[in-house]
Amino acid sequence: MKTIYVGNLPFSATEEEIQDLFEQHGAVTSVKLIADRETNRPRGFGFVEMESGADEAVEALDGTEFGGRSLRVNEAKPREPRGGGGGGRGERW
Repeated sequence: MKTIYVGNLPFSATEEEIQDLFEQHGAVTSVKLIADRETNRPRGFGFVEMESGADEAVEALDGTEFGGRSLRVNEAKPREPRGGGGGGRGERW
């Protein structure tokens, strides 16, 4: 199973439309479009998990037009760990 990053999506795109697009190349396990946590508006990217045909889908769909936008499609990279906490540089006041 491979996870594919899909970027530059039109904000009107639905998970069903993305699934239909990728199913032309293989078996889709899941589609997850990412929304802003606070506004719940689409962020214009998502992830597609494919059982088969992932490499073919990346090759065929990267740079193609969808909803008036040129898609960015590539194999998803593992998420970088985020630094926790924040604030301060160890200074005392």
